[in-house]
Amino acid sequence: MTLPAWAREPLVHFLALGAVLYVALTWNADPVDPASRSIAVTAEDQAQLSLAFERLMRRAPTDAELDVRISQFVRDEVLYREALRLGLDQGDAVVRQRMVAKMDMSASAAAEVAKPDDAQLRAYYDENAARYAGDVLVSFEQAYFTAESGAIAALRNPDAAGEAISLPASLEAASLRDVQSQFGEEFTRALAELEPEAAWQGPVRSGFGWHLVRLSERSAQTASFDSVRERVENDWRSAEIASRKEAAFEVLLSAYQVEIDR
Repeated sequence: MTLPAWAREPLVHFLALGAVLYVALTWNADPVDPASRSIAVTAEDQAQLSLAFERLMRRAPTDAELDVRISQFVRDEVLYREALRLGLDQGDAVVRQRMVAKMDMSASAAAEVAKPDDAQLRAYYDENAARYAGDVLVSFEQAYFTAESGAIAALRNPDAAGEAISLPASLEAASLRDVQSQFGEEFTRALAELEPEAAWQGPVRSGFGWHLVRLSERSAQTASFDSVRERVENDWRSAEIASRKEAAFEVLLSAYQVEIDR
């Protein structure tokens, strides 16, 4: 018999095994078989405990510190099994949410360590190009006026000149960050809302006074794939985790008949 494609997925096998183990541990509150009271702390368990310590402390644990972690692991395991045996997980909203989170984590575990190749990352980069756009660049001229009325009058009279100020009369292909450093946040916000055109626009206010602006160009730099590769990989992994969680849930949901009484 040929199994459907989804049934051959390792993720499905992993989730099915997790579900079987969960049912075996929580089926009832009767005393468990004596064999199940044996707790084995495997080399893999110890490696996971060591890794968790290293992620938290930014260094590998000493032998004594690992022994403390192992003792805590055994303590937690004993209390966890006894709690399940007594049925303390039943009807507990906190436990329920933690188990839901655990199942979600199980579904995403493979994606967290997956190493996508360049072709996958470049495809993701191309599909989400707007996310990796660099700074917005603007080219403009500005004329300064102490009072708003002076700026309004000059707007009506194209031959009127602005007043003297130490600010540059024009900037070419300047980032909004550069504009803000020279003209201030208020001016930069207003400039970002203007559309490029040949005519003077404004008045635009700044911390210095008022300005007429002739915005000739606005463009966005595109970050190269190589310069944002690490960010692209992180974003790809987050998207992959979300996708695998949803796919795993859909597989599990297909086994249920859901009725909602409205």
